[in-house]
Amino acid sequence: MKIEGSRILVTGGSSGIGKETARMLVDKGAKVLITGRDETKTREVAKEIGSMALAADISTEEGIDQTFEAVENKLGGLDVLINNAGIGRFGELTEITLKDFEDVFSTNVYGAALAAQKAARIFKEQKHGNIINIASSAGVKGFSHGTVYAASKFALRGMTECWRAELRPYNVRVILVNPSEVTTAFNQPGRKEREEVPNKLRPTEIAHSIVSALEMDDRGFITELSVWATNPF
Repeated sequence: MKIEGSRILVTGGSSGIGKETARMLVDKGAKVLITGRDETKTREVAKEIGSMALAADISTEEGIDQTFEAVENKLGGLDVLINNAGIGRFGELTEITLKDFEDVFSTNVYGAALAAQKAARIFKEQKHGNIINIASSAGVKGFSHGTVYAASKFALRGMTECWRAELRPYNVRVILVNPSEVTTAFNQPGRKEREEVPNKLRPTEIAHSIVSALEMDDRGFITELSVWATNPF
């Protein structure tokens, strides 16, 4: 697709992968709306990168409705949804709680699904569109203490396959991106960004992968893309 002039929604766009992806897309001429829960931070980031901003919690139906009202009013439509918002909760099987599941699934699974539902209605009507779901290497392989988080990303991976099968007849591309460890604010106290490490992935590598996948001619698409650090040890 042609990035310039396209209308793109990036959930969880106030830091990390979402922020860097939004920045790259703006630099290529896209109209971008980012969402985040912290209104002050989201507006500051939007001003920094040249996007539009909306403070919204996409783990709730109200937040989803608010977001897609802004899609119509601020973007004037939609060409790409990037389901990037996500949270983590980690612990031993004997220690995790029902609330851990509810909190993580509300954002990583339910919020992503409701956003995709709204986007799909737009895309089916206009006969084109793109949904990019940001999952994780944890959505391909589980790990110790990862029950809650990995379960949410396995769920997102499964939903991606279902949406892809449903939406291909409408020229809608549904793409899954699986980053391995990235130095971001994810799961950090106060959502403070981590320092770059020479042998770890940065948000830049994931953003590059997302933008490159979008730029492929619309006649084809990458179904699933995993991005790993070359030598993280």
